[in-house]
Amino acid sequence: MSGQTIHLAIVDDHPLILEGLQKLLEGASGIEITGTFGNARDCLAFLATGRADILLLDITLPDASGLDLCREIKEISPATRILALSNHSERSMILQMLQQGASGYMLKNVAADELIRCIREAHEGLLTFSKAVREIMAKPSAAELRETPRLTKREKEILLLIADGKTTAEIAGMLHLSPLTIETHRKNLLQKFGTPNVAAMMKAALQHGLM
Repeated sequence: MSGQTIHLAIVDDHPLILEGLQKLLEGASGIEITGTFGNARDCLAFLATGRADILLLDITLPDASGLDLCREIKEISPATRILALSNHSERSMILQMLQQGASGYMLKNVAADELIRCIREAHEGLLTFSKAVREIMAKPSAAELRETPRLTKREKEILLLIADGKTTAEIAGMLHLSPLTIETHRKNLLQKFGTPNVAAMMKAALQHGLM
């Protein structure tokens, strides 16, 4: 793909960032900005008829999650390679974006030459990261350093129902168990994951590939 013009679109809800990225990339040879958008709706409308070889995508948008938008873009425009450009530096968020089809991830403090390198690498079909993100990916998370919890079949079942937003009473009714039994399972799950609350447990379960 070298030598071809890279058609680039940018999605970010901060006008100053959009303007800054445009100015930064205007002088880069072989890169043509085909559109800038402040929300998911306008981006999707553009992709229905327009072209973007590379799309720089912020994860926090006013009308959609960047994770959901990434997946949707890959469904309607599989050839578009998505590079997340975000302030979120959590390893779990980086992994989730990759799982949704992103071709790379950069933090917003990325230097101009790094940004252009990542755009070119993604255009060549490579998985690419800014230096700061490579360092994050190289360090195992606390959850990964712990062994994957061994769950019983019932515990896995309850974990998925909790993740689905079901209450203790609803789970008890669905599984024909008492609410007290469900609460005991819930406490056992928190203990096995070594997490203080359900939100942290869900994050750990995702990192361990249990959901």
